[in-house]
Amino acid sequence: METRANDSTGTAAAAGRRPTGPLPAAALARRCDPAALGCALSTELPDLDEVIGQARARAAVELALAMPHDGYHLYVMGPPGSGKRALVRQAIAAQRARAGAAPRSDWVYVNNFAQPHRPLALELPAGRGAALRADMRRLVEDLRATIPAVFESDEYTTQAEAIGADINARAARAMEAVIEEAQRNGIAMIRTPTGFSFAPVKDGEVMPPPEYEKLPPEERDRIERTIAMLQEQLVRVLRQQLKLRQEHSERVRALNRKMTLLAVDHAVDEIKERYADLPRVLEYLDAVRADVVDNADDFRRPETEAEGGERTSRAPITRYEVNVLIDAGGADVPVEVVDLPTYQTLVGRVDHIARFGTLVTDFTLIQAGSLHRANGGYLLIDALKLLTQPFAWAALKRALARREVRIESMAEMYSIVSTVRLEPEPIPLRVKVVLFGERELYELLTRFDPEFTELFRVGADLDEDFPRDAALERQAARVLATHARANGLLPLQAAALARLLDHSARLAGDANKLSARLQTLIDLSVQADQLARAAGAPSIRAADVTAAIEAHRRRASRLHERVQEAILRGTLLIDTAGARIGQVNALAVYEVAGHLFGEPTRITATTRFGEGQVIDVQRETELGGAIHSKGVLILAAFLAARYSEFAPHSIVGSLVFEQTYSVVEGDSASLAELVALMSSLAEAPLAQSLAVTGSVNQLGRVQAVGAVNEKIEGFFDICAARGLDGSHGVIIPADNAQHLMLRDDVVEAVAAGRFAVYAVETVDQAIELLTGIAAGPGAPPWEEETINGRIARRLAEYAAMRRGEPRFGRKAAAPRKRGPAEHER
Repeated sequence: METRANDSTGTAAAAGRRPTGPLPAAALARRCDPAALGCALSTELPDLDEVIGQARARAAVELALAMPHDGYHLYVMGPPGSGKRALVRQAIAAQRARAGAAPRSDWVYVNNFAQPHRPLALELPAGRGAALRADMRRLVEDLRATIPAVFESDEYTTQAEAIGADINARAARAMEAVIEEAQRNGIAMIRTPTGFSFAPVKDGEVMPPPEYEKLPPEERDRIERTIAMLQEQLVRVLRQQLKLRQEHSERVRALNRKMTLLAVDHAVDEIKERYADLPRVLEYLDAVRADVVDNADDFRRPETEAEGGERTSRAPITRYEVNVLIDAGGADVPVEVVDLPTYQTLVGRVDHIARFGTLVTDFTLIQAGSLHRANGGYLLIDALKLLTQPFAWAALKRALARREVRIESMAEMYSIVSTVRLEPEPIPLRVKVVLFGERELYELLTRFDPEFTELFRVGADLDEDFPRDAALERQAARVLATHARANGLLPLQAAALARLLDHSARLAGDANKLSARLQTLIDLSVQADQLARAAGAPSIRAADVTAAIEAHRRRASRLHERVQEAILRGTLLIDTAGARIGQVNALAVYEVAGHLFGEPTRITATTRFGEGQVIDVQRETELGGAIHSKGVLILAAFLAARYSEFAPHSIVGSLVFEQTYSVVEGDSASLAELVALMSSLAEAPLAQSLAVTGSVNQLGRVQAVGAVNEKIEGFFDICAARGLDGSHGVIIPADNAQHLMLRDDVVEAVAAGRFAVYAVETVDQAIELLTGIAAGPGAPPWEEETINGRIARRLAEYAAMRRGEPRFGRKAAAPRKRGPAEHER
């Protein structure tokens, strides 16, 4: 059988290389040197109030803010506490400094006298909206005084009396003509309670009916014809009097308009002079003048006190009010932060008041929304809150697409409330919207909402971490010092700053990086300040920071402590001494309240003759995730490719996470699962004093995993509680060595030789550490007394059995003790 040239996993063992030794204590954590920060106390550091280490995200934010074209709104994403909002605020301040103060406008709503349900929106230069409101209120007050005075003047009285006298004289002359005509014909016109009547006269007296009956028929016929003619003439006169009264009303109305114009023209023209540069305001003032003239009686009514203190006579005059929606006077470019982005909070609303048992409204009850207040500036919104509010997201998109803010009542649109509906004139919109949210939400919007990509063309993605170098460490220290001064904290000693920076690297999960979550460090400095003050210290010490970190972790460690207790009491079976075939300590991690905790978990493997199948009990019981199942398939492929390239792969292996009752996800235990299977096939016991983490590929290469620090510390805590004897340790991928930022007690134990951390590159190195037996070549020809040789021989026997051949004879080989611990396996 020829050797496979592409199998790299066995070359080192074939060359006789001994198993990998433990990492030195210095490699387990990279500590910040306090002297490198250039200060003894944080008070010596200058302020640095900016987000550091986010050059890519900063460039994206600056592009979006500077872009004048439509559709370049901004979505900012990143981990909590990374300074998303601070970065945007800094960029906005810089953009305003570069662009200068852009002119802003006041927006007011006024009455539309032609269509009162459609109020007019007027744009005025900043500060002049309030001036117009004051001018209109002063105009109304002046007219309330001048108009009644005009109508009480002698001039008005004289002209009104002249009109009345003229009309009365003309009516009297017409009536006298009827009377004279009746007298010439011997007829008297008599006024009765029901009107006028005619009767014949004799000797100046009304003829009694008996005498009238004695008259000759011809005379009676003449009198009746005369009375009929007089009645017709009287009807014409009475109709003429109705026209005279109408003429009187028209002449009085014309007089009223004339006199009102005397009072209004000067006052309105005086206001128009102040707004001569605003054509729409001039049009509105002309409409006000016409409406005042038509409704002068509203200004002549005396004020009366109604129930509740309301001046009833003033209600009609509210139509001349000016509703200042946005007053931009004296304000810089607005930056509006929306805490609760409801539909009405964004686009505004129209309030209603109860009057006589009904809900009424008018243009004075229109209220501005966040889009109005941010017009000409910036609107900052939390994306998740926006999307969880009914109709809010659709309203924002509609406003941005139309470039206008239209106030609509959802209750009226959906007929929930039946009342007077206003349709305010929309206001043009010029705003830059910034959404803050998670990356997952950004991906969902990009995929399922086509309008999102049309409106929010720029995404700023903040890094989780940034490279750890001396310059960035000093910048981070300056940021912490700045916040300490701003929050009134005690000064931080250089060692305390260094301890916070070490914790930042721990949060990043990488010794060569710092976490972008500086807010976490700021919160810890506040808690350390409390501890230092309680101890009476003049400054915050490294011990105070360490205590704050531990207290922070302790608050979330209830579940972690319960699991450790169960392990130490033997409820959860975890061995930390001895050796077992097919049994290994894997390392799991879980998150509670933002804290990661590592715990050992037992994995067992059994093998037997079969048809080349590895049974994943977790997957079979639907307690295994997709990634975990992928890892099992990969290790099964590795076994088949290495040991059964030219023969049937004739085993059935079974893998199980013991005493786990929830879903197992991830492939970080695939190295442990593989060595458990190899132990079972080689009948080589695995040291229980060691724990294993890492994933593997199909070539047997060990790959990096996450949360390696927490996993190591989780096993260390169990071993320390039972007593460290120098045999305990953890096997990790070599690629994870650069991520180590272990606790001081772990580092000290390694330095004292009581604990060890091994970094391996291949599964062969791991199996050698766990068994103390050489792995041997990873390809034929096999060395019989090595792990790979034993496995190859066992699988060859299985293959022969499958072909119906007799089993090979086997000799038991004593294991060689070549592992990290010299205790009996």
